[in-house]
Amino acid sequence: MENPNHKGNAAELAIAAEAATLGLSVLKPLTEHERYDLVLGVGGELYRVQCKWASLHDGVVKINLGSSYHSPTRGYVRTTYGAEEVDAIAAYCHDLRKCYFLPIKRFAGRNAIHLRIAPARNNQRASLNWATAFEFPGAVAQLAERRHGMAEARGSNPLSSTVEDPVCAPSETVGAHEFRNRFGFYLERAAAGAEIAVTHRGRPFARLVPADLNPTAAVADA
Repeated sequence: MENPNHKGNAAELAIAAEAATLGLSVLKPLTEHERYDLVLGVGGELYRVQCKWASLHDGVVKINLGSSYHSPTRGYVRTTYGAEEVDAIAAYCHDLRKCYFLPIKRFAGRNAIHLRIAPARNNQRASLNWATAFEFPGAVAQLAERRHGMAEARGSNPLSSTVEDPVCAPSETVGAHEFRNRFGFYLERAAAGAEIAVTHRGRPFARLVPADLNPTAAVADA
């Protein structure tokens, strides 16, 4: 599939089908030339979503976040997306048959984003975006949980992320190597309310907790 229009149509349909399978409302703008392709209902809120086709190369899912148009006075103009235009970028990777959900507040102004499904050849571990952290079901579930709170999301929303309710299970345990490789993912989990216990060689090593559960942070704020 080489035609960009065909790719865009296929990505939009795949993302809409994924959202519908998860029980989300899927709306389509009636007017043309909007900056978003779909509107998804998540946790009682509506989110403007721009749909993108993603490609897979050497263990990296590559998503072009920019767009372009022709201006009679300026020629071809390349633009990026901001939070005032869309709420999220959703991407479909045909090679993996998977959809990804990227909150625009995290990636606003970027021309492209790379999501890794395999370790970097140079053994880089810091500042990587792991594809598993943005897979559509889990990413949308976290969005619903942050919006309504963990208890309400589990009681009324059909989505559910993989982490247990921190009230019932105060922490999830992860090895130091896994924690280091997916630091961004576990940072998001902590921000959503989970407590992350890190072990080193099978022994307790460190704990990552939400800011409002950190006694030191509370003292500093006081």
